[in-house]
Order: sequence, then structure tokens, then C-alpha cells
Amino acid sequence: MTMDVRIESSDGVLLAVHDYNPESLAPTVLFSHATGFHGRVFDPIANELIATHHCVTFDYRGNGDSTLPFDWDVRWSAYGDDALAAARYAANNGPVIGVGHSMGGTALVMAALRQPDLFRVLVLFEPIIFPLRQSEPNEDRNYMAEGARKRRTTFASFDDARANYASKPPLNVLHPDALSAYVNFGFSHQPDGNVTLKCSPEHEARTYETGALHETWDDLANLTIPTWVISGENQGPASIAPLIAAAIPGSHFLKYGDLGHFGPMQDPQRFAALIRQVEANYSD
Repeated sequence: MTMDVRIESSDGVLLAVHDYNPESLAPTVLFSHATGFHGRVFDPIANELIATHHCVTFDYRGNGDSTLPFDWDVRWSAYGDDALAAARYAANNGPVIGVGHSMGGTALVMAALRQPDLFRVLVLFEPIIFPLRQSEPNEDRNYMAEGARKRRTTFASFDDARANYASKPPLNVLHPDALSAYVNFGFSHQPDGNVTLKCSPEHEARTYETGALHETWDDLANLTIPTWVISGENQGPASIAPLIAAAIPGSHFLKYGDLGHFGPMQDPQRFAALIRQVEANYSD
């Protein structure tokens, strides 16, 4: 039975943490989700690992059940604050295996740079860390932000939402269990009987628009945690992943050419096996 707790982050934010097996003394895996998702999308991977690992995930500010300060000016460094708070919670049994997807991978890197003793190893799927950061939001068209602002927020039921996403890109590639988790924990019941998306499309859009403003690239050479960088097919964030791996001392790069940017949600069994492999390489 998953235990849900609240922990404090910066800016008065309360993070929703989901602890799959809180009594476990096994090695801890901390899952860190992408923009617009929430921690419970890792349910299928956690279910593969729960017999041998202590699994923890959490919702970033403004996603899932975590709070968001009113009129918050999006700063990616604050996502690093959230990852650090979650890692401090999860590291009660020792340093964690940090598993991050997209923005969630970036935030784990930020946390590991600030407090490396919390982490044993990092497994990062297409983190958003650009070689040339910007000082201002990009004025070029941001198709991810445009898509987020057009996102439908209300459906008649969870089943309707699930059927909608399963019928068309981009979420139709998700494993059925990951898609069900996305809907079941990413929407909330309303008094009129409808279900509404928990993550505001505007919050998601602003996160995409500010993804190149943080300075994490400059600090990659200082990352001392053993790190695996994984990419899918060679487009979008996947094209940056080899550069990120090359910038991190001693890191490993792995490419899954048959998967897209939602790789961990597309093939949960493969990623659970990878986590086991990586953990075995760094066992004491």
C-alpha cells in the first residue's frame, strides 16, 4: 500500500511524496517525473522493483498533488529544490538511486550537485540540459508550450480521458498501465461529476518556455555521482543526451532507438531491468 506524505520545499511549497513500501530497508530508488506528469506515472516500473527495492516518487510543484505558490515565476532551480527535498526524505536508508525523466532528470542533477552524498547513482532519460543557455525566454515558437496551452483540461470521466489519450499522439505510445496511472492520479473529480487535469496548462507551458534558462550545463563537469544518460530516437532532447553524457566525468551513454521521449513510460519492464543492472554495478 503506497503511503502518501507531505514534505516542505522552497517558496512554501508542499510536495506530495508517494512511498511505495515505507518499511523497506532495501536500496532506495527515487523516481523524478517530467514536465506535465506526476510521480505516479512510475507505478509500472516501481511495481517491477518493489520486491527488491524501496521505491519512492513525488510530484513536482504544480503537478499532481503538490502545491504551487500563487503567480509563481517559473524557475527551474526551484525544481532542483523540490528534488533535493525529496532526496533528503528518501535517503533515510542511505544514498538513493535517482531515476529521472526529462525535466525530472535535470532536477536530480541540480540536487546531486548541491548535496552529492544523497545519491549513489543517477539514471537520466533525456534530461533537459542545453549547452547554450539563454538569459531570456526564447522568442522562437515553442511548440511544446503551444501544445500545452491548448491541452484539454476536462473530461466526463476517467475512462473518457484515458480513451482520448490512448487514441492519438503523443500519449498513445505509453504502456497501458502508465497511461492509466497518468489519468488516475493526474485528474481530480469535480462536483459536477467531470474530471479535471491537476497540472495547469499554463504552468506546464511556462516550464517548457524556461527550460533553457538554467545554468546546469556549466556545472556538469562538477558532477561526481556515477551517471547513466539514456536517450530514445534521435530527435528533440535525444539529440542533446550524448553531449550531456560527454560533459559528465565517467558517465555512461545508452541509446534505445526504438523508443521516443516517453521511453520509461513506453517500456517499464526494460527500465526496471536497467535500474537493476545499474544498481548491481554500484553495489557495495
